[in-house]
Amino acid sequence: MDEVVTKLEAADIGAILKMLPHRYPFLMVDRVTNIRGDEFGIGIKNVTVNEPQFQGHFPDNPVFPGVLMIEGMAQTAGVLCIVAMGLDRAKNVFFMTIDKAKFRRPVVPGDTIEYHMTRTAHRRNMWWYRGEAKVAGTIVAEAEVGAMISDI
Repeated sequence: MDEVVTKLEAADIGAILKMLPHRYPFLMVDRVTNIRGDEFGIGIKNVTVNEPQFQGHFPDNPVFPGVLMIEGMAQTAGVLCIVAMGLDRAKNVFFMTIDKAKFRRPVVPGDTIEYHMTRTAHRRNMWWYRGEAKVAGTIVAEAEVGAMISDI
């Protein structure tokens, strides 16, 4: 008898909340789609004006902070790693590196950010990804990120 193998191809907010330790207001991804193991996936973030960072960044001209886009990339990559490891939730995820970060265009409330994450390397419990944040198909930010999943 052939074994049926099911793969997670998308993760909604309920699944993300089970996988990642992050909570509002620091959860920077609402959904992950197009999951291909730990090789590739797209995180989705709907930017809304009622988020707390817009009280100070900047009240009269709200701009989504670039560092939070990098965090959204890392959280998307974290979901991909957890799915690939066959875990229901992360043990501990530690951010290791951020390289070649570039910010191309401001992101504002009403935008939907897509974090396109592609694995570049994987060794034991460490992963590296190249990320492109896009709004309406245009790259607004990019970076290379690395993380480690650990028991400590």
